[in-house]
Amino acid sequence: MIKNVVFDFGDVFINLDKEATVNQLQKLGIDQISSEMVYIAEQFELGILTSQEFMSKCITLFPSISANDFKNAWNAILKDFPLYRFDFLKSLANSKKYRLFLLSNTNAIHISWIQKEWGDLFNEFKSFFEQFYLSHEIHLRKPSAEIYKFVLDENKLKAEETFFIDDLEENTRTAKNLGIKVWNIDP
Repeated sequence: MIKNVVFDFGDVFINLDKEATVNQLQKLGIDQISSEMVYIAEQFELGILTSQEFMSKCITLFPSISANDFKNAWNAILKDFPLYRFDFLKSLANSKKYRLFLLSNTNAIHISWIQKEWGDLFNEFKSFFEQFYLSHEIHLRKPSAEIYKFVLDENKLKAEETFFIDDLEENTRTAKNLGIKVWNIDP
């Protein structure tokens, strides 16, 4: 019996355009994302780098573009939040049938943008969850098994009573291997 539901954020609630950042950087004259850039982004998502450190490293990698242009390109991945998803979550939270959690690979710049764009809606959205886990705050990142074990242990959840929804198969595969029920949602 499912007692707990753990949701991813991107492409589960907020729509993403996963190619938008690369496309925006290409428009700014950056033709290729290096493995160093990917590594820096992962370190930022893990909270190892602050927003300022991340921006500084990126501007060093891409000296031909301004910090503001880079930040706009970085946030281009973030799209709309359909209100029917908000309404669904609100209804689910109000039903009190399940313990609800959010588990997202995200970073401080993206969450700051979301807070600004959504305004009060963000705080209400966040209030529907018992815990709101962001990778940069807990220093763990999907698909590492450690992040799922962390959520289970911190909240005394049984894997077989937990349902995890994510848009990336690599993330749901790891959770499934731990005995968590999963839905690899197609955005």
